[in-house]
Amino acid sequence: MYIASARFALWADFIERTFLDDGFKELIAKGIINGATSNPAIFKSAILTSPAYKEQIATLSHLSPKEKYEALAIYDIQKAADILRPLYDAGDDGYVSIEVDPFLCDDAEATIAEGVRLHAAINRPNVMIKVPATDAGYGAMEALVSRGIAVNATLVFSVEQALACAKAFERASIHTSVDTVISVFVSRIDRAIDDTLRSRGVESGKMGIINAADIYNRVEALKVPRCRVLFASTGVKGSELRASYYIDELLAPHSVNTAPIATIDAFVAGGDTTLKLPLTDDLIQHHRSVVASAGIDMEEVIAHQIADGLDAFKIAFGEILSELE
Repeated sequence: MYIASARFALWADFIERTFLDDGFKELIAKGIINGATSNPAIFKSAILTSPAYKEQIATLSHLSPKEKYEALAIYDIQKAADILRPLYDAGDDGYVSIEVDPFLCDDAEATIAEGVRLHAAINRPNVMIKVPATDAGYGAMEALVSRGIAVNATLVFSVEQALACAKAFERASIHTSVDTVISVFVSRIDRAIDDTLRSRGVESGKMGIINAADIYNRVEALKVPRCRVLFASTGVKGSELRASYYIDELLAPHSVNTAPIATIDAFVAGGDTTLKLPLTDDLIQHHRSVVASAGIDMEEVIAHQIADGLDAFKIAFGEILSELE
C-alpha cells in the first residue's frame, strides 16, 4: 500500500513489455505501486509502437488476429502477475487487470465465457478480469465473481453504474470471497465540460472529483465485502492542473488510484498526501447544483462519456486486430 494506514493503493495504468523488465520492477521495489491495470488503448499503444513485440508476432502467423492479440496480451499479463505475485501472497493487492473484448459489452453470456477463458489461459490467481459497466456487464460480473474470479468493473461514470456493480458483487459474495474494484473514470468528465464552465464563471477541474467522491461515498456505505472504489482516468492533459491533481484530490481510505507513469512520478515527487475524501454530501450536492445552474446536464454528459468510452476501447481493439491481420 502506498499509504498503509489508510489502505490507499497506487496502481500503474500502463503495461508494456520492456517497462515490465525495468521501470515496473523499480516502482514495486520502492513501494510506490502494488498493482497494474491495462485496457485496449494501452495494449494498442504497446503492441503497435514497441519493437519488443516483433519477435513474438513473427511466430504467430498461423493464428487469427484476435488469437495473436491474446497471445501477446496474455504473455504480458502473466509477466506482470508473476512480478506482482509476492505482493499478492503478502495480502498487499498485487493484481493486474486485463479487459474482455469490448465488442462483447452487450452480451452477458459471451462476456462470461471470455472472462472464464482468459482467466484460465493466464492461470494466475492475481489477475482481475475487467468488464465494462453495462446492463449485460452487471450480470457477467456477478457470474465471474461467483466463480471465484476477481473482477475490475470498468468505464464507470455514474452513481447508478457504480451501485449496480456493487450490488452484483454483493450478490456474488454469497458464493465466494474475492477482491473486486469499481473503476470510476474522473478526468474525462472535466475535459468534456470545463470549457463551458469557465465561460460561465464556474470553477473548472472539479466536477470529475465531485462525481467520483459521490460514487465513493455511495459504494463505501454499502460495505460490500472486499470491494473498493478505484479512481481511473486520473492523468492530466494540458497545463492548467498540476500533474498529480487527480491523485492528490482523490486520496481516500480504502481506495485505489490507477494512473499513468508520468502522473505517478509527479505525485511521488511533490504530491499532496493528505487524505481528501470523503467529502460531505452537502458539499457534493451544492457543487452539482452550481454546475446544473450553469446549464450543464450531467446525466447527458455522463451518457455521452459512457458511449464514448466504450467506442474508444472498441476502436483501439479494432485497430490492433487490423494491424495483426
